[in-house]
Amino acid sequence: METLFAILIGLFFAAAVYLMLSKHTVRILLGIVLLGNGVNLTLFTAGRLTREVPPIIPNGTDALAAGAANPLPQALILTAIVISFSFFAFLLVLTYRAYQELGTDDTDEMRLAEPRDEQPPPMGY
Repeated sequence: METLFAILIGLFFAAAVYLMLSKHTVRILLGIVLLGNGVNLTLFTAGRLTREVPPIIPNGTDALAAGAANPLPQALILTAIVISFSFFAFLLVLTYRAYQELGTDDTDEMRLAEPRDEQPPPMGY
């Protein structure tokens, strides 16, 4: 099962890097979402994939059973999902506003802050 998840994680990371290297901001945004999901899946896989023994400490013992899944990565994933969704919402609004102002989502055409014909600033005083 871990091998299947490792292949899936590799595909997520490969697709995320491919999308983030694009010139279009929507593709970059989707790449960031895929990267976050790949990291979450990595954390989930690191916490052991088992359904036989739940991650609950029984009465009278001080630790989990030997074959139990680790509950800490599951808690980290829940927190990461909330943070990545809020980050995605922020970037989505930022991308939409940039498209409204500039009329394009191509990063090469978003050069209002750095016009091509403008002289460089002075390098010395």
